[in-house]
Parts: sequence; C-alpha cells; structure tokens
Amino acid sequence: MIDTHAHLDSGRDAPEALLARARAAGVERVIAVGSGLASCRATLAIAEAEDGVFAALGVHPHQAADADAARLDVLRELLAHPKAVAVGETGLDFFRDYAPQDGQRELFEGQLALARELRKPVVVHTRAADRETAEALTRHAGVVVLHCFSSPGLLPLALERGYYVSFAGNVTYPKAGDLRAAATRVSADRILAETDTPYLSPQPVRGRPNEPAHVVHTVAALAAARGEDPEELAARIDANAAAAFGLR
Repeated sequence: MIDTHAHLDSGRDAPEALLARARAAGVERVIAVGSGLASCRATLAIAEAEDGVFAALGVHPHQAADADAARLDVLRELLAHPKAVAVGETGLDFFRDYAPQDGQRELFEGQLALARELRKPVVVHTRAADRETAEALTRHAGVVVLHCFSSPGLLPLALERGYYVSFAGNVTYPKAGDLRAAATRVSADRILAETDTPYLSPQPVRGRPNEPAHVVHTVAALAAARGEDPEELAARIDANAAAAFGLR
C-alpha cells in the first residue's frame, strides 16, 4: 500500500515514528511532499534516509508571495535528486487567498513549465479556482495528479485528459457524498489515495493528527463506494502510483 501525499516534515511526531507505524499498517511506500525550499530540503533528507520514501518538491500557492516563489532555479536543482519524483504541490488556492492571485498564477505556470522541462509529473492543489486551474492545465502536456480531490467540477476534465485523481481523508466524511460519487467515476488505472499528513484525518481517526498509516481508512472508504475489495484496490492504487511517479 502507498500514501501518495504526506507532509512528513510537518507531522507532530518524527518522520521515523510515522513511517514505522505506517509500515506496521501495511503502508510500505510514501510520497513525501516539500512545500517551499526549506521544506523541500527537509523532505529530501527524509527520503534519503528511509527506504520506500520518495519526494514531491514544490512551492505551495500559499507561498506565492514569499521569496521562494522567485527561486525556481533552486527548486530545479533539488528536483535533480534521484528520489525526487514530482513537481508540487503547486496550483491555485483562491479560498484562503494567502497570496495574491496573480502571483499564484505566475508561480503555478512556472512550476508547470518546470515539470514539462524535467518530464516529471505535477501534483496540483486547487481550491475555489476550478476555472483558472482548468485553463492552466489545458495548456499543459504531461502527467497530472489532482491532489486531495475536492473539486467535482474538475472531474470531467480529469476524465477526458487522463489525470490521476487522488482522494484524501475528506472522502470518508459523512457529508462527502459528492466526493464518493466522483470516486466511482474515476477509472481503475487513474485512482490514487493519500493522507495529506498531518491534515484531513479520515473519519475513524478524525480529531487526531493524520499520518500515513491512516491511508488504510481512505482506501476502505473508496473500496466501499466503488463496490471493490479493499486489498485489491490498495494493490491497484500502488500500481497506479508507480506508473504516475515512475517508482521502481
């Protein structure tokens, strides 16, 4: 089993403890995500030290007004690491609006260009920006992972263009029927699961910090929604992640 999106450098517990519990739960691989250059360096250090951990490196849209947004040349250098498998998360967040929207768009376009240059998949965060995200992605050629999928309005584009659609703990929430319905429409070779550690703990552990071991609950909810066996779905998600991120 794999957790395709976890901020291991932001957990309450040390990465070593989080990963030990994940392995005990059957989660053998994790895509650790760096947000900002300092976080990217910390994430790479974790990936170097731990088997089965790979890195997705980017500058988050919330950081579009920070100095890191103008240092994509440094991000390019970090992405040359052999365990760096994706660009991101990057994207647009017009819900929080922690950074000016024009700056977010520029940063997103810059990281999309970097993903094309390096021929790496891009991990996309989008919130309250469906139209603008779709416009940017329509101009992008490459592998796209829609992280923490929460925008059913983007599902037709994702299905049409063959994007990977990754579901997090919020798909398990009682009022998330729209997300579970979306999960039933994603093809078997494009569905992924994640925790977004330490955020969005699944319903059975809601109220506690999230961690990679908890992805088992998200996979169980997806399997129930899709009428599939959880172990078979977990194996398929692992294979999908290997294809999406070029894992060996």
